[in-house]
Parts: sequence; structure tokens; C-alpha cells
Amino acid sequence: MDIRYLCRWVLPLFSCWLATTILTGFAQETDTQVPVQQATATSWPLFRGDPGSQGVAASDLPQTLELLWKTRIDEDGFEGTAAIFDGVIYIGSLEGVIFAFNLEDGSQRWQLKTEMGFGTSAAYRDGRVFLGDFDGVFRCINAETGKLEWKYEVDAEINSSGNFYGEYVLFGSQDATLYCVAAKSGELAWKHSIDDQIRCTPSIAGNRCFVAGCDAKLHVIDLDKGASAGAVEIDGPTGATPAIVGDLAYCGTEGGTFFAIDWKAEEVLWTFQDEVRSQPFRSSPAVKDDVIVVGGRSKEVYGLSRTDGKKRWTFTTKKQVDSSPVIVGDRVFIGSRDGRLYGLDLTTGKEVWQYETGSALNASPAVADRKLVIASNDGVIYCFGEKIAK
Repeated sequence: MDIRYLCRWVLPLFSCWLATTILTGFAQETDTQVPVQQATATSWPLFRGDPGSQGVAASDLPQTLELLWKTRIDEDGFEGTAAIFDGVIYIGSLEGVIFAFNLEDGSQRWQLKTEMGFGTSAAYRDGRVFLGDFDGVFRCINAETGKLEWKYEVDAEINSSGNFYGEYVLFGSQDATLYCVAAKSGELAWKHSIDDQIRCTPSIAGNRCFVAGCDAKLHVIDLDKGASAGAVEIDGPTGATPAIVGDLAYCGTEGGTFFAIDWKAEEVLWTFQDEVRSQPFRSSPAVKDDVIVVGGRSKEVYGLSRTDGKKRWTFTTKKQVDSSPVIVGDRVFIGSRDGRLYGLDLTTGKEVWQYETGSALNASPAVADRKLVIASNDGVIYCFGEKIAK
């Protein structure tokens, strides 16, 4: 066979066939009956509770929260949200230690010391804990033993938490790339690059992934192909994780604008800006029924209408609110850099409960088994619930 014919026609056609076969196999594999990982009455496995990052708890909480226990880790701190599964809390620290604690009493089950710190949140699935670090290493840890199962190294810091699609775990990096790797082995399935850093956690709905990038775009990615399925311009970079409800995506930016986007139509439906105290949004929103709740660096917590983005209420704290809210029934819980964990009425925004930790709360609450867990910047893990008289 003529070598020129081979190079010009046969090899390209073979490459096309091979790529199609691989992607088809990936689509078939992810189409198997793999349960969706999301919050239940006894678990909080993901940063925002569910693949679409809506920030709504499946567990309720007692009407009056009491401190059940707290555990201090000396000379350390936390900015990431805990994952909770089967009575165990999993969390990574700023000094590079991954911990497992018993939810019931805060006693430690195991710890794994690594080389670099964690500013992101743990994700749990099928007996494994997933966490990325400041050095660009994404780890898979055996949840029972605390032993490393595999690690995948990328070219820059990882601020993204893991999310799951079929048998795969997805995460983004400051190297401007979204990675899709096999959850059991760490083998790369595909990667997709954008024009600037990815700091948010990828949200997932169906076979679509949503990334709010530092390139000032909301990206929609086809998970079966690892390719772009659309993008919408926003007013600035963001590291906030978009909440996905049906055809709509909600997210705030460093430009101080909060967006509602019809991702299928690729158009902005409405925007919100605080005309008096416009500051960046680093908090990821929580969405339930017709209410969106999000914190701002303006020191405000906002309750917005999903219909038109009009402000329903605001609640003022003493410092910036980078923590992301969690909705529990008719209440919402959120931390602030003023060191307080607030409970607010979801309808009115009025304070119904407060606890002062004395240290900034960048982390977000995790809610499971009628308990709320949050960790502070000065290295204390708090668990709130209802004390049972003995």
C-alpha cells in the first residue's frame, strides 16, 4: 500500500473510528445503573449535597440546636466542608491532613498526613473519599482504613471538590482543565480545557456538566463526549459553584452580579446586584422552591426570588460571607467570617438561631442524621444537634 495513501486516509479514518469507539464505550459504561450520589437523611456526601449543587439537606434538624461536641486540631485549620456517610465525617485540613471522625461523639477513626494542604471539600462514594490539594494532587482514600488507593496529579492547585457521573469522578483545577477520571482506578477518561482557571466544583444534571470559570463564562460540557455543549458570558471570573435546577443555572461572580441563566437556550434570564453594597460573590447558592439564598462579601446574606431575581430579604453579618448556605426545611444555615454560624428563617431572613465560634467560618455546613457539622479556620470541628437525656 502506498505510504502516502496510508498517512492521508487510512490512519486518520482509523483514528476517527478509534476515538468514536472509546467515547461510545464511555457513554455505554456511564449509562449503567449507577446510583446518583446525593444527600439522604443520614448522609452528606458532596460539597453542596447533590450533583446539581442545590444545597438542600434531606435530613431535618431539631428546632433548637445544641452543641453536641467539638474537636480541636492544634496548629491547623479548615476551609473545606465535611462529607458525612454512615456515621463518619471526612474532612481535609489546611495543613494537609485528611481526617475521619465518628459523627456520634467526634472521636477520631484515622488520619492521613500528606505533603500539602486542602482548601476544598471532601466527596464520598462507594467506600472511597476524594480530595484535591493546593499542589494539584487529587487523591482517592479508602474510607475504612484511611489508606491511599490512587492519586492523579495535575498542573496547578485544585480548589474544586469532586462530583460523580456514572463510574467517574470529575474535578477542576487552576490549570484551566476539567478532569474526568475513573473513580476506582484514577485512570483518565478525558479532560476539557477552558481559557482560564477552574475554581468551582463542577455541577452535574443528566449528562451535562456545568463549570463557572475564571474566563467569565458558564460552560456546559457534554459528559459522554468530554466536549463543549455551550457557554454563556457572565460579567467576571468566579470560583462559586453553580446551582442547577432543571434548565436553569444560578451563580454569582467576582463582579458582584448574581446570574440566572437558561443553559439550554444559552441566555441570561435575569441578574441581581446590590446597588448599595455591591461586592463579589464567593458563596455558592442554595435553591429551594422559589427562593435562592447566597452570601456576599458585602457582609450580607440574600434571599432572592427565583422568578425574577428580586430581593426578598437580606440579613447583615459583621464580616464577609464566603460560606455557602444549606437549606434545612424552612430554615437556612450559613457561616460568616465574623465567626458566627447563623440560622435564618427561609421566608423572612430573620435570625432564629446563632452560635459564635470565635474564628472565621469559610467552610459550609454539612447536614445529616439530624446533626449539623461545620469546621472553623482555627482548627475546630463543631457538631450541633439535639441532646438526648440519659
